[in-house]
Amino acid sequence: MELEVRHLRALCAIADTGSLHKAARQLGVSQPSLTTQLRRIENFLGAALFSRERTGCRPTPLGRSVLSRARPLVAEMGALVVEAKAAAAGEGGPLLRIGSTASRALAGWLRRLRDRLPGTDISLHMDVSANALLRMVAAGQLDVAFVHEVEGCPLLVPDGLRVRVLVEREPQFVSLARDHPAAAAPVVDLADLAHDRWMVDPTVDGEWDGLRRVLGAAGIDPPVLHGDYHTAASLIAVGEVVAPCQPTSMPREDMAVRPLRGDPLAVRLLLFSRPGPSGGELYESVFADLTAAYREAALRAAAYRQWLLRHKSPLLTQAEPAPLPAA
Repeated sequence: MELEVRHLRALCAIADTGSLHKAARQLGVSQPSLTTQLRRIENFLGAALFSRERTGCRPTPLGRSVLSRARPLVAEMGALVVEAKAAAAGEGGPLLRIGSTASRALAGWLRRLRDRLPGTDISLHMDVSANALLRMVAAGQLDVAFVHEVEGCPLLVPDGLRVRVLVEREPQFVSLARDHPAAAAPVVDLADLAHDRWMVDPTVDGEWDGLRRVLGAAGIDPPVLHGDYHTAASLIAVGEVVAPCQPTSMPREDMAVRPLRGDPLAVRLLLFSRPGPSGGELYESVFADLTAAYREAALRAAAYRQWLLRHKSPLLTQAEPAPLPAA
């Protein structure tokens, strides 16, 4: 066996996420496969690189030494690929590489960008991990990343990135079965959900820690299941679980979306990019189109629209950005 870039990338992913499960999800492989790969790397090097603890994986002293050499190699290989692809794409016109966590503003954002930037090749990279997207921006693999930061769980922002705040504090609502007793009220108290099972996706940066903090502050300790939000939706509909959700979420015939009293759970919506001598005007227009798309999605969701009215949000009075002048 010889060490390859993919092995180093796997080690960095385990260290960055602190979990074999999260790292496997980020790398797009199964956890058993990643566990086997790590064991082979450790056998090849002759010692453990990570200590397996109840809370996750932590680098050993040897692991930290290996990671200090691996990270620049992985970054350089990523930059080589990005620069080569950019050079190859240069003949076909400009390129805008967007990264994003899940958001209902995405469709409107991409539509506006394509109208504003005809002839630009606009790509989209989705990831459940905001931190992974920020690392891709820092490595030059993405131009911008639209992410959310769970309140109380700050993101690990690489040095040198610039940020614009789209929403300083977006309340997180709760989705529950349409026939749930709490769904009869326009606003739900956490105490009314104390005996429900909650579901949260632990691979989304900060989601589990943020929910645990909020439930603890409310003095309740309901069972919390781990799973992705596609699975959660099917279980919510039949009354098996409740789950936090974005306020832009649309209700369904079998599912209700309600705000939580006092808005205890919230996120910050942020747009990151790399600084540079050029592209400032483009970056501002990208942010303006994102703002307009988010406003559109927010006003389309009745429960969120009512929340914005009650809080006299400036989103209600923002206008669409003007188009760029013709060249």
